[in-house]
Amino acid sequence: MIRPATPADIPAIHALIRELAEYERALDEAKATEEQLHEALFGAHPAAYAHVATDDATGAVIGYAIWFLNFSTWRGVHGIYLEDLYVRPTARGGGHGKALLTELARICVERGYQRLEWSVLNWNTPAIDFYQALGARPQDEWTVYRLTDEALTKASGTS
Repeated sequence: MIRPATPADIPAIHALIRELAEYERALDEAKATEEQLHEALFGAHPAAYAHVATDDATGAVIGYAIWFLNFSTWRGVHGIYLEDLYVRPTARGGGHGKALLTELARICVERGYQRLEWSVLNWNTPAIDFYQALGARPQDEWTVYRLTDEALTKASGTS
């Protein structure tokens, strides 16, 4: 049901990323290409990792998790930052999302990582309920900030 992604999974992962972006009302922001995903996941210097959930009957990819390592200066060890977790609506309720998170938690414990973190949109009540049912708790004291596009270029001093 859950396995590490392979290069052959890139088209399916790319399609699922676009589905997630549409669900999150931001399809116009999903600009990653299959080539970029391949380089990020399987290039000479991978920047991220992926696991896929497959349909037991067909073997088709029906969900994915893309993650990368972060580091806690307070704990002195790595953790996992979950960038995306998505399961097709038609496959939800089958345990695939939980199995993806379980696999990432297993990796954390096996490798001595002490955190598994991610962000969720405030309006995404089904996801929030799912995460809280697993024991995850929001970090209410923190607000995510982001520089992109023109603001990023300006902040770099290169504009």
